[in-house]
Amino acid sequence: MNAKVKAARLSLFSNSILITLKLIVGLATGSVSIISEAIHSTMDLLASIIAFFSVKISDKPADDIHPYGHGKVENISGVIEALLILVASVWIIVEAVKKLIIPGEVESIGLGFIVMFISSAINFVVSRKLYKVAKQEDSIALEADALHLKADVYTSLGVGIGLFLLWITKFNFLDPIVAILVAIFILKEAIELLISAFNPLLDVKLSSDEIKVIENSINKFSAIYCNYHNFKTRKSGRVRYIELHLVFPENMRIKDAHDVCDKIENDIKNSLDNSEIMIHLESSEISSSCDNCKNKCD
Repeated sequence: MNAKVKAARLSLFSNSILITLKLIVGLATGSVSIISEAIHSTMDLLASIIAFFSVKISDKPADDIHPYGHGKVENISGVIEALLILVASVWIIVEAVKKLIIPGEVESIGLGFIVMFISSAINFVVSRKLYKVAKQEDSIALEADALHLKADVYTSLGVGIGLFLLWITKFNFLDPIVAILVAIFILKEAIELLISAFNPLLDVKLSSDEIKVIENSINKFSAIYCNYHNFKTRKSGRVRYIELHLVFPENMRIKDAHDVCDKIENDIKNSLDNSEIMIHLESSEISSSCDNCKNKCD
């Protein structure tokens, strides 16, 4: 079992425990903010299930039907997770507004905020573990799952603090207000995740920092080739795809030009893991107006 699958399984286990705990305490106390947290954790569990299967599928090698591999399964799972969070946040807001209109008393407040602080601590530990593996494996699915749990850390703390203030002040309206603030935070998280997961499905180019690294590798050999063009980048799962046309002097041997391409590819791969590079060789015409090419062809 690889690191990604182990991390996804850990998330499944922790979310299952926290959902059970929050639901029991939420129903016992009548706190809409605790119940909203239970719903949030339920969405986290669904996200963890999706992430668990997506990381297993995404690691499958390329085949005849999927010649570029299965990496985008992780992006699809990220989009689904984001939509689940959106639905959960809207539901929480609706229920909290109902609670403001028809207020109800919250009981066993002490038990409620203790459970929230325990939940926050557990999610803090698990989210750090998931983030670490997500960065190591460049997994958008695990990163999305870690983002869910990181949000749960803050929302659980928020609910816990809200219940503590309610216990001190006896102002029952604090409970649904905290729930609405939690939902707004979750909504922001969902939008950020949706953008991050959806962009690679449209073959959006790599980040500016990654492109700069690639261009630095190409420019290291600018004294040998004439120029390059048709430079394209995209990402599928954790694999970066890089394409460009490299123009060499007309009188350069194919083997020598190919050796330069190999050096560029190796330099890029040493800087960016999981990179697939396709370089198309072109020959420069001496009759062109490029003085740089003419000098190299002399």
